[in-house]
Amino acid sequence: MFSNSVYSAEKMADYLWEKQKITMNNIANSSTPGYKAQYVTFEDELREKLHSGKTSEIREDIAHSRVRVETKQDESTRMDGNNVNVDVEEVELASTTIQYQYALRSITDDLARLRSVIK
Repeated sequence: MFSNSVYSAEKMADYLWEKQKITMNNIANSSTPGYKAQYVTFEDELREKLHSGKTSEIREDIAHSRVRVETKQDESTRMDGNNVNVDVEEVELASTTIQYQYALRSITDDLARLRSVIK
């Protein structure tokens, strides 16, 4: 019933929500000795699934793409071993928030068009 764009936007919103949580966690732990910043990946896995051609359905590729949480292994310039750069994390959080709002707007617009067609 829904188009691939709705499924894509829904999956993107899920990814961005997880990215916001991880980024906020990094900021909250910016003064924790030894803490290593984390990040999430999604685009690479989705791209691999779409280009592999193992399934013929884009919707299936989107549905089976998962968000992975990775740990940054960058060396820290701090004596306590923490590698969180708060400035970078805050920019990432602002960017992710805008992208999340765009994804929600995309879903809302698609549903509005569907409602319009039904009427």
